Amino acid sequence: MKTKTPVQPHYFVPEPMDNTRLAHLCGPLDENLRQISAALDVTIFRRGEKFIVSGHNAERAVQILEQFYAVAQKVIPIEEVQLALVEQRSHQHAEAASSGDAEAVAKVVAAPFVEPSIDSPILKTRRSDLRGRTPHQIRYLRNILEHDISFGVGPAGTGKTYLAVACAVDALERDAIKRIILTRPAVEAGERLGFLPGDLSQKVDPYLRPLYDALYDLLGFDRTQKMFEKQVIEIAPLAYMRGRTLNHAFVILDEAQNTTVEQMKMFLTRIGFGSKAVVTGDVTQVDLHKSQKSGLVDAMQVLKDVRGIAFSHFGSEDVVRHPLVARIVDAYETAQTHEAEIAPLIKATAIKNVRKK
Repeated sequence: MKTKTPVQPHYFVPEPMDNTRLAHLCGPLDENLRQISAALDVTIFRRGEKFIVSGHNAERAVQILEQFYAVAQKVIPIEEVQLALVEQRSHQHAEAASSGDAEAVAKVVAAPFVEPSIDSPILKTRRSDLRGRTPHQIRYLRNILEHDISFGVGPAGTGKTYLAVACAVDALERDAIKRIILTRPAVEAGERLGFLPGDLSQKVDPYLRPLYDALYDLLGFDRTQKMFEKQVIEIAPLAYMRGRTLNHAFVILDEAQNTTVEQMKMFLTRIGFGSKAVVTGDVTQVDLHKSQKSGLVDAMQVLKDVRGIAFSHFGSEDVVRHPLVARIVDAYETAQTHEAEIAPLIKATAIKNVRKK
């Protein structure tokens, strides 16, 4: 019987020693260290200024600690740590995929520290650091800028909606469009909330909250409110879009997986002169009745060969949220794959049992 060879721990001692930089590296209550530990599946112990890192990805963890310590003259926000970890994970995933090694792709957790990509389009927003963090996000931004109709399809947290709103704000700032129109199907996520009080915009507000959050972040609260008052930014429920022609507008359809086939066709045919449309959704989170086909799934099949329409697909490696979100997405995908594999076996066994009776 073979015994597993224990993995030797790695050590990191900051040089030159600086208590302020050390505090910035660790973060409040060592939160930055916990983020690195969770993302790389390693254990990090700190004894004074000495770091002891154990686990299969210990060497990578030490590299990242070294890189963050080098720029720790100022406070390192937890968002920067998470985004850097996403970039490294995506970078190695792309390298493994290009090599054709399926086993290497499956084992990707993080990559060695690399410089941020300079190929990402620069958008004119309040966020000077806004850019595509992964190859798929960079391609998504380019597709939006180069095509009049773009689709962004992928799991939660991949930046589909946020980057679409950023492109809309950028187009508005450059006077490429006259207004931004936000729309979304009013379908609850597995719940029935009943009738909502208020006028039309107030009824739709709860469904469009992610778009509001992105606008507040990119334009500021006061400016966003003024644009709503001047109707430069408009809320348009999908059900009420029929009959309209949207000229010189940037239109975003969010949660498109919950549109019907008829609604998707109706939306795509609203686009007028000088307009752009971005459709975002996650085909694994359809809240429609089982008898209804998702308009997003249908559009991906019908429009895949239509010239002038771009499709961007995201995976768990593009998740720009807490490192655990990517693992959650992977776990659900694995479970669904397993269920799909054993379903024919269960069906065949059931048929045999019926015949025996």
